[in-house]
Amino acid sequence: MFGFRKEVRMPLPSEALPGRSTPLPTAERHFVNGKPLKGPFPEGLETALFGLGCFWGAERKFWQVPGVYVTAAGYSAGLTPNPTYEETCTGLTGHNEVVLVVFDPHLVSYEALLRVFWESHDPTQGMRQGNDVGTTYRSGIYTYGDTQRSTAAASKTAYARELAKAGFGAITTEIIPAETFYYAETHHQQYLAKNPNGYCGLGGTGVNCPLGVGVIAA
Repeated sequence: MFGFRKEVRMPLPSEALPGRSTPLPTAERHFVNGKPLKGPFPEGLETALFGLGCFWGAERKFWQVPGVYVTAAGYSAGLTPNPTYEETCTGLTGHNEVVLVVFDPHLVSYEALLRVFWESHDPTQGMRQGNDVGTTYRSGIYTYGDTQRSTAAASKTAYARELAKAGFGAITTEIIPAETFYYAETHHQQYLAKNPNGYCGLGGTGVNCPLGVGVIAA
């Protein structure tokens, strides 16, 4: 987002930056809805975790979805504990820019969130999203439990067929169990609500995610 040189390969453990033992300071409440960013969350809510490019624009996609309780920008799926934004930009933390989505499954399904995920970016680009290049911009679904994993895999298969019909290449999205989510610094949280004219490099393929196979309408 800020013009750092980005690595396009995942670092080896021996190359990873050491990080730190304490979490970074972050916002206490969601800038848009005022809810606690780190909880405690009401009983019955569920959590999803997605990486789809610059987390500024990605987070906005999800906080706009009815049934989503709170969102947060952060880092995950890497090696360095409690990384800073500047450290992730080196490519030596292994982390992806991700969005934590806390949602009410009675109001919005995980399948509906997957539809937002697939249609909000191009999942065929590897270690990039548009002009944003680097491991931090890779496409990823980080699952909590077997049900999310199987649902995400089914949606990937279904969407891959639709993309192929439209002439796109293979999906490069990783689907792996969720690891530790590290909250990003305060100024990254709900960035585009604070800066309405701020940068957003997300762009979908224009291909609709199919309904009925792992994905249903909200």
